[in-house]
Amino acid sequence: MKGVSYLTDEKNRKKAVVIELKAIEQHPEEIEDLLDTIVAEARKDESKRSWDDVKKGLKKKGKL
Repeated sequence: MKGVSYLTDEKNRKKAVVIELKAIEQHPEEIEDLLDTIVAEARKDESKRSWDDVKKGLKKKGKL
């Protein structure tokens, strides 16, 4: 996509993303999808909790 580029290391592995502000204005949905993908990738190794456990915790805190 025009306005989005990647910074790579010496082995050509992607290390960072540069998003031009103009690209955000011109392609907001695509940029949002890109950012969602980056967040999901960053969190893929985090521990997981079941919905029932999350729901119990929220009820205990009075949020549900």
